[in-house]
Amino acid sequence: MTVTALVTLEELIEAGVHFGHRCSRWNPKMKPFIYGKRNSIHLINLRETVKGLIRACHFLERLSQSGGEVLFVGTKPQIKELVKTEAQRCGMHYVSERW
Repeated sequence: MTVTALVTLEELIEAGVHFGHRCSRWNPKMKPFIYGKRNSIHLINLRETVKGLIRACHFLERLSQSGGEVLFVGTKPQIKELVKTEAQRCGMHYVSERW
């Protein structure tokens, strides 16, 4: 399954993925990934985000095929149960509480 089959640009926008940090707090190394700015907030280029997700999926696929392990980390209340469930589903380690 491909990333584009998992998520659309519209879904990324609905989730607010395109909102970055305040322009005053930016890292110049992020310039290639900035689409623009609005109300002193950088907007993230979602096409570059999708490219990164595709690269990450390919990496994880190769890692999985070679027997590698992944540590799932997500401590925010809205994601911690999903992190735990998905890590257990594929037999991997996870951190879902702050340490």
